[in-house]
Amino acid sequence: MAILINFLLFVGIALATGLGSAWYMIEKGSQLTTRRLGPWVVWRLAGHIDADPYTLAHVVRSGRLPMTTSNARYYLAERDSNGDKLYADCEYEIVGKGPRARWWSLAAYDGNGRLMDNPAQRYAYNSNAVLRDGEGRYRIVLARDARPGNWLPVRSEHRLMLMLRVYGPEVSDDNIDADAERRELPEIRRLGCR
Repeated sequence: MAILINFLLFVGIALATGLGSAWYMIEKGSQLTTRRLGPWVVWRLAGHIDADPYTLAHVVRSGRLPMTTSNARYYLAERDSNGDKLYADCEYEIVGKGPRARWWSLAAYDGNGRLMDNPAQRYAYNSNAVLRDGEGRYRIVLARDARPGNWLPVRSEHRLMLMLRVYGPEVSDDNIDADAERRELPEIRRLGCR
């Protein structure tokens, strides 16, 4: 009887560990599958024919079209530039000049990957619609209450994730420099929390 219990315990631990590690690799990735650029994470081989199984599963699970990173890059942020987790109860500013690309957009999502429903029906900003200062920089404020300028509403009952979609990046994957790519991505600064 003790052998059967030990065997079942072993099988249970093995299943939990295997399924848990597979979920983590598909959901979050690792240094082998993703590149971390400050608060932003990008899947290295998303849309490539030689993508690993975890990257393929991640792209399928996300529901995005599997475009190569030469055509489109999807940067996800679940933390601010200080490394703190993003919370919808807090206010943030996203500041940058934008990546060098044909077009980009920035949207806020809840913890389930859905756009946050809001009365203003404002879900994203893009390179054509964002207001910029005299030096070409933009500032987008994420907050529950309306703000002047580029305001992106969030709802406090949700976890918060940001997605920066970049289409037609000027720098190809072959010539990509992680430091230059990091400098092109916007900073995410926490302004305060309720």
